[in-house]
Amino acid sequence: MAERNDRLNTGNKRDLSISMLRANILALVIGIPAAIVQLNIFIYLHGSHTVRIDLAALLSMLLFFVVLIGSLFVHELIHGLTWKVLGKKAHVTVTYGFQWKTLTPYAHLNEPVEINLYRIGGFMPGFVLGILPYLLSLALNNNYLLWFGIIHTIAAGGDWLVLWSLRYEKAGRLVEDHPSRAGCYVIETQESG
Repeated sequence: MAERNDRLNTGNKRDLSISMLRANILALVIGIPAAIVQLNIFIYLHGSHTVRIDLAALLSMLLFFVVLIGSLFVHELIHGLTWKVLGKKAHVTVTYGFQWKTLTPYAHLNEPVEINLYRIGGFMPGFVLGILPYLLSLALNNNYLLWFGIIHTIAAGGDWLVLWSLRYEKAGRLVEDHPSRAGCYVIETQESG
């Protein structure tokens, strides 16, 4: 199976990537149950809400979806900015793009980085756009923050998968972002072997 090459060994690099399509599908498989839990916690704390449909509500929903679409690109920007700022190196460069085949925006590191920097950069968009807005929705009883947080928690599902694949890797190792798939290569050295 072409999709099962997520642990190939290519020279001194171990491939811990999966296809973007597979990452998106697994993100939904993981994210939908998580979203159900998040929604039930919100309903438990604040009760269910009725939905009213009028012009103001339709305009609010339209604005919400415009912000949501834009925030999907902000998600990738957060990856890149985290890697650049915390990397503290002028040479850390990030390429941004959009994979049309899977309708997926991406941020791609152009050089190897230390694994913990990679992990932090992978975690930040889901935290900033998913977890924090969700927690604010609980505190403020705000439906827009609730749905924004739930959607971005699901959208970060591919990132959570990549982080999970790195769970046994030691700090200090270098990783190289995969050029076209979700995930990275772990660079093997004699010291890390």
